[in-house]
Amino acid sequence: MVLLSAAAVALAVVLASVIVFFVVRGELRGQVDDELRNLVDDIVLPSDLPSGGVLALSPEPFGSSAGYAQIVQANGTVIRPRGAEVSVPISRRTLEVAAGQKPAYFTDESVNGVHARVFTTRLPVGVAVQAVRPLNEVDRSLRNLAITLALVSLGGVALAVWLGRAVARTALSPVSQLTEAAEHVTRTRDLSRRMESHGDDELSRLGASFNTMLEALDESQQAQRQLVVDASHELRTPLTSLRTNVEVLAGAESLSAEDRRRLVRDVVGQLEELTELITDLVDLARGAEPDLGIEDVRLDVLASEAVERAGRHAPDKRFTVTAEPCLVRSVPAKLDRAVSNLLDNAAKWSPPGGTVEVTVRDGEVAVRDHGPGIAEGDLPFIFDRFYRARAARGLPGSGLGLAIVRQVAELHGGSVVAETAEGGGARLRLRLPPADEA
Repeated sequence: MVLLSAAAVALAVVLASVIVFFVVRGELRGQVDDELRNLVDDIVLPSDLPSGGVLALSPEPFGSSAGYAQIVQANGTVIRPRGAEVSVPISRRTLEVAAGQKPAYFTDESVNGVHARVFTTRLPVGVAVQAVRPLNEVDRSLRNLAITLALVSLGGVALAVWLGRAVARTALSPVSQLTEAAEHVTRTRDLSRRMESHGDDELSRLGASFNTMLEALDESQQAQRQLVVDASHELRTPLTSLRTNVEVLAGAESLSAEDRRRLVRDVVGQLEELTELITDLVDLARGAEPDLGIEDVRLDVLASEAVERAGRHAPDKRFTVTAEPCLVRSVPAKLDRAVSNLLDNAAKWSPPGGTVEVTVRDGEVAVRDHGPGIAEGDLPFIFDRFYRARAARGLPGSGLGLAIVRQVAELHGGSVVAETAEGGGARLRLRLPPADEA
């Protein structure tokens, strides 16, 4: 940025200097040309030219500010002021002007070693006059102007480099902070580093996006750590119980057949609970992964199939379905798991012979049970991982089913809420955007 800004300023300054130089040069030389025309107008010639110097012009030393003039006839005869020793170059074009064959013209010549401006024109008496004026002052002024413009250009480029470096440091400081933050995170794995972000320009937005990314990574890392801690805690109890039962079975010689059968049933039940817990953990861990298998799904059909399976798993419960055709965008397997978890939760809380009511319409699945309902203190936490209400601690389950439901809802841009139903029981609503909204 410094080099580019300096190059741009240098180009602009040099271009401006060149323009100024040629404009001033044109003005100064234009003044000289006007003076030469005036000089010609001041020349008085008789109608019959003598052979000697007859010019009514004082012959000052050539090189002064005063001009000089001489007459050139068509035959090449030169008439100079009396006492003048200046020799102005005469060309073929000069003779042609004297003969009336060419128009008047200006030219630069070296006269007696002096850079001069020469104006050649034809007078009415049929001769050419060459008016000459030295360009010493003009050349001196242009030389001083060129030096001044060169110094200004160099100063402008140096100032542009200094200002460009200062501006670049200020403008690119967010990039430097971003680089340092990225290197710090790479080196220390510390995701608590944040960048200062002010304004709404591109670099500020980049800094804000980087902070958002770090926050998301930090939250994900914290969630993973918490999941590992919670999973370890939840796995410890069934593993300890399972180990105890296996150790008891190892000494089965002292047990009766009935005790052995009971222990085997306990071990099998604990293995099933452990398998279910591990399955839920795997689903929860994989649920946050992006899935490209999103498609249009008939929510009413999917819910009806899930109700049929739930009815086979809980034959002592009665399931009723009220469904209207509706289409949502989702991953079928994940959505089916979420709906099944809602049904399993309702069946767990419903009393034997109780009814579970399922309603499907407008992209929403509402599942209501007729159990004891949800305590007010538990409502904000029932979708948290491993959270189990006080009344649920004696019931089977890992506390992950409803957490999976919330995760599936959020992944699809939907939501899930729990509420106490009128007349008792709980109602859980899983809402997904309809296909046209999605």
